Amino acid sequence: MPARSSRALWIVVGILLLPPIVVPLLVGLYAKEDPTLWGFPFYYWFQFLLIPCAAAFTVTAYYLAKEAVRRDRAAKGLPDLDARGERR
Repeated sequence: MPARSSRALWIVVGILLLPPIVVPLLVGLYAKEDPTLWGFPFYYWFQFLLIPCAAAFTVTAYYLAKEAVRRDRAAKGLPDLDARGERR
């Protein structure tokens, strides 16, 4: 049985990593006071909201990248690796 291609997974990984990098750089997007949330201006609570969102995107990209590496290794006939990077 041939190994499935990991190219699509690598593309998804790249797409998942773009928003956590690009959105914080677009300060004009969130440099405003309204709407406020519990008295905090939009500027502050939006930045705090970015933290868990960026973490979720990054963790998802990490697990997809692990699967892509596994597929790449299988396609080349290399043994699978465990969590420490050693052969299974």
